[in-house]
Amino acid sequence: MDNIEQAPDITAFLASSIHDMKNSISVLINFMEDQLADIETQDSPALRKMAPMLYEVKRVNSNLIQLLTIYKVGNTVYPFDLTENSLGEFMEDILSQSKHLLDYQGIQMECEFDPDLYWYFDRELVSGVISHALNNSAHYTQNKLRLSAHQTDAGLEFHIEDNGQGYPPSVLETGHAIEQGVNFSTGSTGLGLYFSSMVAKMHKNQGKTGSITLKNGGAYGGGCFILRLP
Repeated sequence: MDNIEQAPDITAFLASSIHDMKNSISVLINFMEDQLADIETQDSPALRKMAPMLYEVKRVNSNLIQLLTIYKVGNTVYPFDLTENSLGEFMEDILSQSKHLLDYQGIQMECEFDPDLYWYFDRELVSGVISHALNNSAHYTQNKLRLSAHQTDAGLEFHIEDNGQGYPPSVLETGHAIEQGVNFSTGSTGLGLYFSSMVAKMHKNQGKTGSITLKNGGAYGGGCFILRLP
């Protein structure tokens, strides 16, 4: 019998390619933000055209980072870093990262948190979840977003709320399916929710495990994304 050459494992090659694409897109994001910062008036036609493009480029970059992180976690090479974090510093970093896009889109941001609270979590992973949820909500809101974080009996809860139309039933069902352990990874919404759920479940403390919840209502009557960390 002829020897059949075994097909090479291309997952590492794909991960490396994703990493290269992510770096290139990061350069593009920085360029676009610099160009938008040079536009003097918020009513500029160039601003109205480029702001949605910045959202799309950031969305692609976020998806690539999520894919790369899922690959690393699946191959047990992700350096999970559970450290004590100042909630005040963390939230200020999140707001700083989101400021440009929200300003360009004319979105009003409300933020509420305890600056004296400290919590143990992987800063990079949780930042990715919150930033993705904010970016997604910014796309569907009318003109308002609310980011809040507070301690509850379940642990630390982050809420991202908007005044849009709310999540359609299909997205609410997808979020429920992912939390039940279904490996759902088709479509950008499914990928983001799968990544967020994975990150939440990596955080464990005293028999409790992190989780995400999607619902409609909240402070503004639109969509509400909740991340719970024990």
